[in-house]
Amino acid sequence: MKQEITLDDITPQKNINQTIHLAGMIVLTLIILSVTWVWCDIHPFKLYQKKGNAFEYLFGRILSDDDKAQALDRAKRFPKIIAHEEAMIEIKTKMDRQGRRMDSTQLNKLAENQAQEQIDAMPTEKIDAIVKEEYERILDEKKGGFFPPETHPNQLKAYTLALIETIAIAIWGSIFAVILAVPVSLFAATNTLKILFQGESFFHKSLHWFSYFFVRRFLDFCRGFNEFVMALIFVAVIGLGPFAGVLALAIHTFGILGKVFSEAIEAIEPGQVEAVVASGAQPIQVVTFSVFPQVMPLFVSYSLLRFESNVRSATILGFVGAGGIGFLMFDKLNGYLYREVATMMIMVVASVSIIDFFCGKLRNRFI
Repeated sequence: MKQEITLDDITPQKNINQTIHLAGMIVLTLIILSVTWVWCDIHPFKLYQKKGNAFEYLFGRILSDDDKAQALDRAKRFPKIIAHEEAMIEIKTKMDRQGRRMDSTQLNKLAENQAQEQIDAMPTEKIDAIVKEEYERILDEKKGGFFPPETHPNQLKAYTLALIETIAIAIWGSIFAVILAVPVSLFAATNTLKILFQGESFFHKSLHWFSYFFVRRFLDFCRGFNEFVMALIFVAVIGLGPFAGVLALAIHTFGILGKVFSEAIEAIEPGQVEAVVASGAQPIQVVTFSVFPQVMPLFVSYSLLRFESNVRSATILGFVGAGGIGFLMFDKLNGYLYREVATMMIMVVASVSIIDFFCGKLRNRFI
């Protein structure tokens, strides 16, 4: 007699298989996390142990008596250095006018004599003022640190102009990306492909598949390269300047928005589309009156989010010569002028906060 197999007979085995599978996934995950933890040298208390280095890096180090003595010695030599340079320029200018030439040894000796005469004739108060100013500058240089930030009006003006250029790069990079991403996303969503190319034949199905596959891979390619790498390429091709940054941001953001937009389109309510199609509307009309109204809030929200992100990204693009405040920031970092860098960092953070506030107001009008 053939024995019947009931649901109760197979359920325990199914539960055991699921448990084994789940346990295997957990073990594999733990192994991966453990290996990468060691590989990345993650040490939760390392920052606390190095708190002294962090404080010194941010706020500067405490100067010793030797540091102050060396700074004072350098400052006392500074007036003569200035006088020597001015004397060299004056002597060279005079000799060029007379058409004369002199070897470097004689020229340097003559400049030293003239510089000494200039120092001797200079009032003591003026020399002391130059020494004091240079002494404070050297001490500030030796101390280092990011705080307190630079607040000189001329510097703030230059940084503000550079920041405006950075925001302009982000604006145009985002605009170009949105303009390209909206139509392209229609060809990367399965439901809109069926609307635009209606039919159930082999040709139409092949057209849907090829369009979906190649457009998606093209979007993957565009966002696969970081905007920093793209900026390096465009700077090499078209030269230094903000236009290279605009192109780099536009291509990378286009790849991101194209994917996000297409997935938002695929998640729309099909009932509205079917209603418009049943009314006899053309494919473009269906997309215009049933697809876009549903996805417009998401389009606006994601576009504004990427714009905020692009402002930060545009700052970094300046490191490779793509314009904006990042170019100045990189220059100051190379010169160890950390306080000026701190000022620019604060300005960027403040600008992003202001942009986020106004983008939030704009977002509320569509959502």
